Amino acid sequence: MMENKVFLSFTFYSTILILKMYVVAIITGQVRLRKKAFANPEDALRNGGLQFCREDPDVERCRRAHRNDMENIFPFLFLGAVYSLLDPSPTVARIHFLIFCVGRIIHTIAYLLRLRAPTRSVAYSVAQLPCFSMALQILLATTPYWWFKPQDPSYP
Repeated sequence: MMENKVFLSFTFYSTILILKMYVVAIITGQVRLRKKAFANPEDALRNGGLQFCREDPDVERCRRAHRNDMENIFPFLFLGAVYSLLDPSPTVARIHFLIFCVGRIIHTIAYLLRLRAPTRSVAYSVAQLPCFSMALQILLATTPYWWFKPQDPSYP
């Protein structure tokens, strides 16, 4: 088993988020079937005819929720993995990962269930805080490498 507790925590929360994205993809497909709104003619033909090759507002809402996940979870995966290599406090790291994960879950629920504003935007904003924190810590940890100085004998 791996010894890096921070990376194990990151792996746990990342897996939860990836599974959440799969659930949103499945929901999107189910809404397509229920609303008979297919993106491809071959799917429409199989499910009643070309008239069902169309857009639907509910399907588009699911697609936007999924796209928003990709725009936010993929950067988290990079930031969290690199942050895990910085040897942060396991408790602080777990709090970062938990806040992001819960924020994204609430964001998706608010998006799909059309919860009243500002629920979705608050969830989005709260989830961004640990990402900005991790990004800043990564930048600060890498400051010695910002400038390449080949003449400097102390340069690693």
